[in-house]
Amino acid sequence: MKGAGNNTILSYKSAFRLLIEFLYEKKGICADKISFADLDYNTLADFFNWIESDRKCSASTKNQRLSALLSFSKYAQNQDFDAACTFRSALLKIPMKKTQHKKRSVFSIDEVGIILSLPGNETSIGKRDTVLLSVMYASGARSQEICDLVVRNIHFNGHGAVLDINGKGGKSRKVPIPLPCSKMLKEYISYRRIAGQPDRHVFSSQTHEYMSVAGIEALFKKYIRKAKEQYPSYFREDNYSPHTMRHTCASHMLESGVPIAVIKNFLGHASIQTTEIYAEISQETVNKKLIAWNQNWHATPENGLPFSNTEEKQMPSFLK
Repeated sequence: MKGAGNNTILSYKSAFRLLIEFLYEKKGICADKISFADLDYNTLADFFNWIESDRKCSASTKNQRLSALLSFSKYAQNQDFDAACTFRSALLKIPMKKTQHKKRSVFSIDEVGIILSLPGNETSIGKRDTVLLSVMYASGARSQEICDLVVRNIHFNGHGAVLDINGKGGKSRKVPIPLPCSKMLKEYISYRRIAGQPDRHVFSSQTHEYMSVAGIEALFKKYIRKAKEQYPSYFREDNYSPHTMRHTCASHMLESGVPIAVIKNFLGHASIQTTEIYAEISQETVNKKLIAWNQNWHATPENGLPFSNTEEKQMPSFLK
C-alpha cells in the first residue's frame, strides 16, 4: 500500500499470514480460494478467538492484527466497495481488547548526562556511540531514522545543524539540532573521512556500511547495563529502549515550555493526539515543581512571611 511504513507493511503481512493459516486449518479454505464473501462476522470472530486461545496472542497483539485488517479493509472497500463491504462491516463489529497502559520510561537530565558519558572517545566504537546517542537525544529521531541518516541529510550552519529526516510512511521533516551536538557530529564525519561522500551512512556497524535497528538496540542495552551497575541510585525502570531517548527529548522539550504543536512537527507525528502522551508529566517532575512552589511562595517558620522574596518575584495572578 502506497505510503505505508516498513512496520505497517510487516503488520499487514503478519495479520494476513495468520488469517490464511486459520482459514486453511479451521475452515478448510485454501489461500487461492479465499474470497471476501468468506470473511463474514462469524468467521472473523472465530479467527480472533483462535489467535488468542490457540496462538496465545496477547490483547495488544490481537488489537494490532485487528487494526491491520481494518486498515486494509478500508483500502479494499475503496477499490471494490461491493466485494469488500461484508469484510469491513464484520471487522467494525469486533471490539478492541482492553490493555494495560504501559508506563513510558523517561530519563532525567542527570541520567541523559550519564548515558552520554559512558561510551568515551578512546575508541572508534566509543566515538560513534557517543555521537549516535547525542544525536538521538538532540533530534528525538527514531532508531530507523538514525540508521537511514546519510551525509547529504545534514546541513551545518552557524547555529548548529538541520537534519533531513526520512520518517514513517515516507514522510520527511527538517529537524534542527543545537550547536554542541552539531559540532560533535561534524567532527565525527571528519574523523570517518566521509564529508565529501554524500551517500555514505553517518553511522555504520563494525562489519556493514548500514547500521541496523538491532545494532542500536544492542548498544543501548550495553550502556543501560553499565549505567545501572555504575549508578545504582539512577535508572530504576526496567523498560528502557532506544525509543526512551525519543520520549525523553519530547518530555524535556515540553517541560521547558516548548508548545506541544511545535513538538508534534519536530517529532513528525501525524496527529496532535500522539504528541499529547508526553503531557503526562512524571511524578518526579510533579514533586520537584511542588517543592519549588512551597519553598518560593508559602510561609516558612523562619521568616513568618506569607511569601518569600516578594519584591523579586512576580506573584501569580490568581493569588492577587
